[in-house]
Amino acid sequence: MDKSSFDEIAFRDQLIAGGIEPLSASKTARKTAEARGLTPAVPAAKKRAVAKAKALEGDLFAEQIAAPEVLPALLPATPKPVRLLDERIIKTGAAIAAAPPRGEEMQFMHAIMCQVGLPRSKVEGTEFERKCGGAALSIGAGKLWDGEKFVQQPIPYGTLPRLMLAWMNTYAVRESTPQIPVGDSASQFLRMLGKDTSGGKKGTFTMFRKQVQALSACRMTLGFNADGKAYTYEGKPIKQFEAWLQATDEQRPLWPGVVTFSDDYYTTLKKHAVPIDVRAFATLKGSALSMDIYTFLADRLHRITGRPVMLYWANLREQFGQEYQGLNADKDFKKKFLRALRDVQAVYPFAKVKQVTGGLLLMASPPPIPYKP
Repeated sequence: MDKSSFDEIAFRDQLIAGGIEPLSASKTARKTAEARGLTPAVPAAKKRAVAKAKALEGDLFAEQIAAPEVLPALLPATPKPVRLLDERIIKTGAAIAAAPPRGEEMQFMHAIMCQVGLPRSKVEGTEFERKCGGAALSIGAGKLWDGEKFVQQPIPYGTLPRLMLAWMNTYAVRESTPQIPVGDSASQFLRMLGKDTSGGKKGTFTMFRKQVQALSACRMTLGFNADGKAYTYEGKPIKQFEAWLQATDEQRPLWPGVVTFSDDYYTTLKKHAVPIDVRAFATLKGSALSMDIYTFLADRLHRITGRPVMLYWANLREQFGQEYQGLNADKDFKKKFLRALRDVQAVYPFAKVKQVTGGLLLMASPPPIPYKP
């Protein structure tokens, strides 16, 4: 990555706006710059005051404007509190700004899943649909054979299936095989996520097994428009699921052994794998919305040429906010989206996205994984 693309002062200002003490923010930004082999951006005597970060119009990290001494009748006297960036996100952002990913820190997502993602919360029923402009995703819950009968599986949802797909995609791309030995690598996968390997009804292994089963059983159909025609594509990721049978007095749980990607999914994955930084992706694992925004920007920003792209809130709501319902759905979605976007920009520091009137402005930006020289 080009060293000159790192702006020490701008990064320091972002840290301050995220809630980090000015002195700590300056030290972090300086260490990050030193790690990239850069000299101070300006002489010490001419540095801008650390106590007040520069607020750019439309900048998601901008400080709140101080309340005027004489308040209009409808202006609240006390500004609303700003949600501060998590320290873990700040540290990850600093590490990513200091050095590009290496080796195992690079993973892959399918380009289609960067545009229309899985459900973010538990789905009641067995069908789920998401639409994004001229593209749509339909997911149906399936069944798995447990050795005695077919067992209904839920629709995969939340952060874990997203992390699992990135992990399985990466194995398939690196090893050039559609067969992923899930059971042999489960402990390694969970440790990579910073999770324990506990069992039990609500243990991490149990949740891992359930989501692998849900992914393996689900049916996935993609619809898209192109050249005045409507296309339907069967995009089921997994065509075969092999599991060990573990008989007990109460149930016969399936323990995943080998997962095999479908031919269509594997073929298109090899052609359209989107590189992501696992440091950022794993740090965002507390929010499926943040993970979806990150993969969307990772796929979209580096392909922008010429003028910036405007995305209106109506389009963003259609793509990312289907789960928000009720009288204040638009307002609630916008609030949650901007919070998630701020976290994403902290761990994707080179993403150029600004909030403007009516939506977001996307500008050409380097991808999370630098291009090969």
